[in-house]
Amino acid sequence: MAAVVEGFKAFYRDLTRVPLDRIESVYTGQVIFRDPVHEIRGADALMGYMGRMCDTLSEGRFEYLDELVGDHSAYIKWLMHFRHPSLGNRLITVRGASHIEFDQRIHFHEDIYDMGQMLYEHVPVAGSITRWLKHRLTK
Repeated sequence: MAAVVEGFKAFYRDLTRVPLDRIESVYTGQVIFRDPVHEIRGADALMGYMGRMCDTLSEGRFEYLDELVGDHSAYIKWLMHFRHPSLGNRLITVRGASHIEFDQRIHFHEDIYDMGQMLYEHVPVAGSITRWLKHRLTK
């Protein structure tokens, strides 16, 4: 099952060149994908979402930090580094994890990360409020 995990990591390593034409070699047709913003069902819908997301990035890559792999599931800790024109095109790094469940291909994929770290902190007004709240909570 390590091959499934390695295939998953290779698929997403460079977010500007995700080989979406090979999505069904990684995922089942009925895959369920979740992140803090979406729940997507089906490989076609996931391909559309990933295509839209990746096309808007000027740079994007995953740095894999650690993993815990079982017979039919894995947890993969990562850093995602990306630049997006709408967020000032500066390098943003977000720490997160992916939980995948699989047999020969992935049928469940959930990404867990802090939306504030990814987005809210980089939008002028929302960013100021988010950073202020985080600071107040850590006092």
